[in-house]
Amino acid sequence: MTFNIFKKFEKLRREYDKEKFYEKFVRYARIILFAILIFVEILILFGGKYENLFWGVVAIELLITGIFAIKTWAVKKYSRKIVCYVADTLLLLSLTAISGSEYLLTLYTVILTEFYLSEDNFVSGCIMFACSLFFYCVAYALSAYFSTLRALTVGVIISQCFNSLVFLSLHFFIENIAIMLYRHSVETEKKNKELDETNKKLQTAYEDLKEVALLQERQRIAKDIHDTAGHSITICIMQTEAAKMLMDSDPAAAKKNLVAANIQAKHALDELRESVHLLSGRNEQVSLRDSLLNIITDSTAGTGIKIRSAIEDIALEGDARRLVENTLKEGISNGLRHGKATAFYFEFSKKGEKIYFLLSDNGIGADLEGLTLGLGLYGLKKRVEEQGGEVFFRTEIDEGFEIHMTLPFFKEEIKND
Repeated sequence: MTFNIFKKFEKLRREYDKEKFYEKFVRYARIILFAILIFVEILILFGGKYENLFWGVVAIELLITGIFAIKTWAVKKYSRKIVCYVADTLLLLSLTAISGSEYLLTLYTVILTEFYLSEDNFVSGCIMFACSLFFYCVAYALSAYFSTLRALTVGVIISQCFNSLVFLSLHFFIENIAIMLYRHSVETEKKNKELDETNKKLQTAYEDLKEVALLQERQRIAKDIHDTAGHSITICIMQTEAAKMLMDSDPAAAKKNLVAANIQAKHALDELRESVHLLSGRNEQVSLRDSLLNIITDSTAGTGIKIRSAIEDIALEGDARRLVENTLKEGISNGLRHGKATAFYFEFSKKGEKIYFLLSDNGIGADLEGLTLGLGLYGLKKRVEEQGGEVFFRTEIDEGFEIHMTLPFFKEEIKND
């Protein structure tokens, strides 16, 4: 039972809107002020002895009541409301001169309260407050003059009106400060709601962006599978087919083709495993140096190929890491397949703001001037440029083949251990 009451209270608290509450408060406050105005006018009408001026007091009070109703519920423009407030002031002066009632302070308070509730501009409220003090003193002076037929000095008027002036001053400051604080609270809550809406939109956009990024990553991985693993498997099939044809006529050549096909198959398997890990969201915590050493070990195991290496322990992640790993795999495969290489030298190091990659082999080489970039070398060049790096090749006939690659050193991605 208690828990249900708490839930209902919490629901009401969340649905509470300060701005709507203030609008309702002002609406009901105006109705209450209007009722107080009529009640005070009745007290003034029947609390004094006016003799022949009775109907004059009735007429003035009816005008005050009508103008209050018009400016409260009918008039919207500020310029027209000012006309109503001027008329109110003149009528109050007239009523003061005729009645001299002690309830006139209450009438002033009612009219000023309605003005402060309606006016958003604090400067206008200050001007109205100053004018109300002045006209109240004038009204008191007129009332005293008509009752005693003797003019009062300014000092006497202020001293006799002092309590009323203090009351009007306190009324001004308390009401305006309360209204200002409440409006500030409403504005703050409104901005907080706008901020919450903005945060929700940003969160939605962030989720959409994550999905787009995930889709792009999957497309990139699929392209990597097609470009690397697919390419390696195709070459592996070609090499095994060539080995089959050379098995009887040239067993040594057939053996070399089978060795190269074996390395291609291992590389293709590694690439497929890595792609599956990426697609499943798993990423093995293996350093780049260990990964490169594994590639070298897989390439030399049972093949008779020699690979010397000098690899620095550099932490590299993301596309740049995959680029280094794939370049080493493709470089070894190309050296075996096209260059007939039996030995390689691999160096991976960081110098200053650059990362250096060098892979050379002892293969048959090629004529550099007549060298055309095939699918593998062209794709390598394009991927390196996307990473902001450079790649070039050195080769001569019977002098082997070298791949030189440099990548920029980004401190947020690369750490030198």
